[in-house]
Amino acid sequence: MFEAAYRQRLAADLARWQTDGVITPATGDAIRAALPPAPKGVNIPTVIGILGGLLIAAAFLAFVAANWTEIARPARFAILLAGIAGAYAIGAWFDRSGRPYLADISATVGSIVFGASIALVGQMYHLSADFAGGMMLWSAGALIAAVLTGSRGALAVALVAGCLWSGMRVTDTGDVPHVPFIAFWLVAGVLATVWNSPVARHLVGVAALAWLSTIFFGSVDRSLINPISPVAGSAALLLGGALAAAHFGSGSLHALGLTLSSYASFALAILLAPVGVEDFVSRIRVSPNWALVCGFAGIILAFAVAGVSRRAGAAFAGLALVFAMIVATGWAGAANFLQPWTTYAFALASMLSLVVSGMLDDVRPRVVAGWLGLGLVIAGITWAVRGSLLRRAAFLAVAGLATVGLAALLARLIPKEEGR
Repeated sequence: MFEAAYRQRLAADLARWQTDGVITPATGDAIRAALPPAPKGVNIPTVIGILGGLLIAAAFLAFVAANWTEIARPARFAILLAGIAGAYAIGAWFDRSGRPYLADISATVGSIVFGASIALVGQMYHLSADFAGGMMLWSAGALIAAVLTGSRGALAVALVAGCLWSGMRVTDTGDVPHVPFIAFWLVAGVLATVWNSPVARHLVGVAALAWLSTIFFGSVDRSLINPISPVAGSAALLLGGALAAAHFGSGSLHALGLTLSSYASFALAILLAPVGVEDFVSRIRVSPNWALVCGFAGIILAFAVAGVSRRAGAAFAGLALVFAMIVATGWAGAANFLQPWTTYAFALASMLSLVVSGMLDDVRPRVVAGWLGLGLVIAGITWAVRGSLLRRAAFLAVAGLATVGLAALLARLIPKEEGR
């Protein structure tokens, strides 16, 4: 819940409780006094100042580019250094003046100018056209800036450049996964934990999804290697590790685990969405061993959390991972099946388990991801399945009856658990 909305709801509840006599005015005042000071929001002057900073940065880069050939090389290099140093100096001044948002945007501008400087210096001295190496240098510099300044914008620049670096390196070499990015991403995760920043946590989650996409699009030889199982295995490890971090960690680490588990849930839902497409499920192509190891590790972590915490939500998350890995690796059916009904059944079971897991753990994004996956899987089955409409209707009817039976069984079990 957002801070402002939470405070407004709490103030309304306290006033109503005092009117109804549920609490005394002294108790209401004590609750209000226990709240920390409200964080300062971004006001209109700050927004205009941020826009002005971005316009100044764009003007600086455009001016340098327009006069690039007419400026001597030492002068060019000095101008670029002055632009970087000036941006961070202005950010330091804003920080001392108590304007954190403007200080953050100044650090962000400095990181952007640093990246542009890498490209311009490379062009000026005719360095080798290793664009991936340039992105790596840019991401490292922006990440160092984020560590030193605490700038969320610099972290965003670092993660964007890091994802581009990873994607370019995979495209150049064809080797997946791009392992060096994992170390870079872990540093960003540590920063998000230390800062306890929701923005940083979501940036790390988006970067994880971007890295998963590099695994899929980087699988060049798809006639031999299954491009789906590596993504499924990595997403399973991300979800299992996030559940472990959320359970065993506290405070900011717990929050980071919950955020990453939501992004991993959406990754699974999107992964299983085109299950009805003929070329989606691999029943012949092999799955890399590292992908299977990652998938098993994620499943083990999820069930370990369920065993230690005695929470059924984590157990259903583990079941969702088991079913997803069965689908992604092609273990659900044989190649000579006219229609891979077992694959469809496991895909539906995976998404249903994800919905139940989110409901039991009271994690709404996981529930939304599960429902999204269910809708997409049903649409994929209905649209792309081979064979007659009669067989298609029969499968969906059997799946529906099985789901209704499961609902009836749970309706009998849940009241008994609540009554204990």
